[in-house]
Amino acid sequence: MAQLYFRYGAMNSGKSIEILKVAHNYEEQAKRVIVMTSAVDTRSGQGIIASRVGHERPAVAIDASLNIYDYVARENQTERVFCVLIDESQFLSADHIDQCAQIVDDLNIPVMAFGLKNDFQNHLFTGSERLLLVADKIEEVKTICWFCEKKATMNMRVHNEVPCYDGDQVQIGGNESYYPVCRKHYKQPPMQDGKIAKRA
Repeated sequence: MAQLYFRYGAMNSGKSIEILKVAHNYEEQAKRVIVMTSAVDTRSGQGIIASRVGHERPAVAIDASLNIYDYVARENQTERVFCVLIDESQFLSADHIDQCAQIVDDLNIPVMAFGLKNDFQNHLFTGSERLLLVADKIEEVKTICWFCEKKATMNMRVHNEVPCYDGDQVQIGGNESYYPVCRKHYKQPPMQDGKIAKRA
């Protein structure tokens, strides 16, 4: 029975490498997958899923005009689709997430959506909020805090090594802009001379 999965984690938790691994496992068995990502994330170029360990692959870029259900339904008529994998799902609209649910319910194709749960102010992203409501299975991809050994549950935005708690919800960036942190260090990051202290 197909299901809609939401696999969430803080920045740097290995979500993208997990997608690439799942896609490889299907394709090694000659089972076609459709790999997609939000068009908002352009760090490696639009329509590219790239992991921090250096692996990447092209993906279908999801913009506001794309109906994910219609796209997958057409592709499935051409050649059977065994799974749909979506990166950066936090940037999708609620309608996009409902289209993913429709793929599961009407086409019986599993959809695995990977993304952040909360933004740098600890508010839910639109796509993540909808996934938390409608996903059949919700799983956390764990990583540790930038500053200690506790589990990271929050994303700290930084600019010139200074924590930022105000600004636009979406600001694309990697390790230069965001740290995965625990609740304690989100509120009280170790500081030295007005900047985030270097890790030991």
